[in-house]
Amino acid sequence: MLITDVRPWGGEPCDIEIENGTITAIAPHDPDRATTGETVAGRGRLALPSFSDVHCHLDSTRIGLPFRPHTGAPGVWAMTMNDRAHWREDEWSVAERATYTLGRMIERGTTRVRSYAQIDADCGLERFEGVLAAKEAHAGRCEVEIMAFPQAGLLKEKGVPELMDRALSAGAAVVGGIDPCTLDRDPVRHLDIVFGLAERHRAPVDIHLHEPGPLGVFSVDLVLERVRALGMAGQVTLSHAYDLGGVDEATTRRLIEEFAELDIAMATVAPAQHRALPLAELTAAGVRVGLGEDGQRDFWSPYGNGDMLDRTWQLAFTNRYRADELIEHCMAVASRGGASILHPQLPRLTSVADRPGVSVGDSADLLLVEGETVVSAVMDRSGDRTVLHAGRVVADGLELVG
Repeated sequence: MLITDVRPWGGEPCDIEIENGTITAIAPHDPDRATTGETVAGRGRLALPSFSDVHCHLDSTRIGLPFRPHTGAPGVWAMTMNDRAHWREDEWSVAERATYTLGRMIERGTTRVRSYAQIDADCGLERFEGVLAAKEAHAGRCEVEIMAFPQAGLLKEKGVPELMDRALSAGAAVVGGIDPCTLDRDPVRHLDIVFGLAERHRAPVDIHLHEPGPLGVFSVDLVLERVRALGMAGQVTLSHAYDLGGVDEATTRRLIEEFAELDIAMATVAPAQHRALPLAELTAAGVRVGLGEDGQRDFWSPYGNGDMLDRTWQLAFTNRYRADELIEHCMAVASRGGASILHPQLPRLTSVADRPGVSVGDSADLLLVEGETVVSAVMDRSGDRTVLHAGRVVADGLELVG
């Protein structure tokens, strides 16, 4: 394949050659260049690495269904029970909703996904099976990694660890945990189960952490102890962790240093809160940071539309970034930053100036999008997009291909 007349990361016009899903050559644009294979017209658009959504809940999405009033109450448990009371009322099955939303995400430029699949005493494996069906429906268009996620805790209801074990045997690739102190109120036992499952299935871990300041730090320190004891450096992600930057400066600095030492990754959804660990400092330390959309128009929240370009704008906005370099860094986090969470062997971002993903040797997972600059593309969020996964066009003009 030859992609003609594109501007990698907003640079000079180039032609990109792709073979076997990999970028094999990049040369100055030549309108007379001969090709014997498929040609994709770049039309002067930007060429960027495609998005990696490393924190979404395909099992709860309601995108594509009629809008409904929000009925949730504050707090994780109250929101979980509200979801439990209503998720079976939808006109579409979990598989239909997850498949539709994943397709919408692909159309807008996402080709790598880590999706949560709720496992609890109420739904059993039904929601996991729905996400698995969406993964299979879009095989070849998007890489999907499914997390077995105990949204209602591991200890509050009987049989949840056994259900988690079954999901991991049936295709889930990541072991989830959530708020060891405030939800299950037994952090040692909760983490023993999480890391026990991870050890048994040789799977990475992703901990959903909403806990405030010092309590969140306490839970994180218990996680760090296990990472050291089990030799699991590079295999643990902390998601949300809204408040870890709201403690004293010395603790914030220690956490960043230990995350770098043990290769603890972080997944953010660009929340409105401003007490998270600082993005630029995490990057400078070599901590892998990725972005996700969280729940999308579900029983938790009316927000979300399947567009990671929107969420990239939100990441820049909530960090109060205005400088071009920092806004472009948000694009790098949303694309290759997240990719390095799914594939820790990939080069990680170590500077806000890093612009990986569109070089010879990189996988041809690309987003071609209209924009004068990367920053203008984030601000304007044009619908003129072509999406490639593994060197194949999978979406064009916000519609799936093939």
